[in-house]
Amino acid sequence: MKALQCTERGVELADVPDPEPAPGEVVVKVRSAGICNTDQELARGYMGFRGVLGHEVIGLHAGKRVAMEINCACGRCATCRAGGRNHCPARTVLGILGRDGGIAEFVRIPEENLHVLPDTIPDESAAFIEPLAAALHAFDEAAPRPGDRVCLLGDGKLGLLTGLALAARRGDLGRAVAVGRHRDKLAILEAAGLDVALETEFSEAGFDLVVEATGKPAGLARALAIVKPRGTIILKSTYAGVANVDLAPAVINENKIIGSRCGDFQRAIDVLARGAVDPRPLISARYPLADAARAFQRAAEPGVLKVLVLPS
Repeated sequence: MKALQCTERGVELADVPDPEPAPGEVVVKVRSAGICNTDQELARGYMGFRGVLGHEVIGLHAGKRVAMEINCACGRCATCRAGGRNHCPARTVLGILGRDGGIAEFVRIPEENLHVLPDTIPDESAAFIEPLAAALHAFDEAAPRPGDRVCLLGDGKLGLLTGLALAARRGDLGRAVAVGRHRDKLAILEAAGLDVALETEFSEAGFDLVVEATGKPAGLARALAIVKPRGTIILKSTYAGVANVDLAPAVINENKIIGSRCGDFQRAIDVLARGAVDPRPLISARYPLADAARAFQRAAEPGVLKVLVLPS
């Protein structure tokens, strides 16, 4: 089959063997696969990954459209038994760690990872289930309270989805502002009900909660500069580089810093099914699998949001 591979030579479309499922796994025909910033960072050396890219995957199995959880856990260890399958120490992760992804014609995945999609969710919205689940999860460990001042840093793909998730729960927050570098991207969040500001013009501080989704090593330092004493920072960025940041302010100001990764797929499906979030304005381009290498290059261009690869 054709697949987009991350290799020592770079990212390239290649002919690879068809996937062979292990016990408990199935092979899914891919309908669409999104390219995200994590894929770009994998190509730069993040996680040392080599193999087929793609973890934002929608497919067809047994005649039904399915989304697939990306964390493939053992199901037997103490972490799994305690409900922490996303942190199973023996896990593989679709297109990220020890397992080929889905920018390909077919992908193998544990059958238990599949979620059947309702007909009310179009394919182009369904392609956002994985990143939307991650965006919604940003507020699970530190839900904003009435009157809180919340700042979202970053207007890339995950930043915008996180902003849409924040807008959906804005309620009685004292302030909810998204800060980024692109007026056109921020306009999406402004239309959803958030206040917005360009990074070059933003000087506020004293926020109860700061969500850092810049995708850049400098993001944490920026978050520390604007969170209030005893306030909380949620980290969503992943990148190949190292964040050389002075953590003394976090100690002095007794800040909480919380990492946030994958979220609840079923919740994301429910949010899309009832139309609470419409991610389709974030789609910048669509490419056939034959042009997947060009799609990957396009996704890396400044200002480009979600690029979808459509094998079928």
